[in-house]
Amino acid sequence: MGHYKKLYKKLKNSPKDVMFDDLEKLMTRAGGFTSITGKGDHYVFSHPELERQISVDCNGKHRPLLPVYVKKSIKAFDEVNPDFLEGDE
Repeated sequence: MGHYKKLYKKLKNSPKDVMFDDLEKLMTRAGGFTSITGKGDHYVFSHPELERQISVDCNGKHRPLLPVYVKKSIKAFDEVNPDFLEGDE
């Protein structure tokens, strides 16, 4: 199983204690999202196939994200990459 698939499973199964860098890596490198800085500590993920944008408060990047941001991001990831884990289960 590849690195990004392991990271995806880790984030999906345990949304607590997720650092922003891990979420950003999954969303941008494996999911095809773009990440731009928003206001304050917020980052915005967008994808051409997704009508909405996902806003994430990264808490200064040195503390874990709130689980609600991780779950919201994974849900968007699943919408645009429905076959991401194909062949691994």
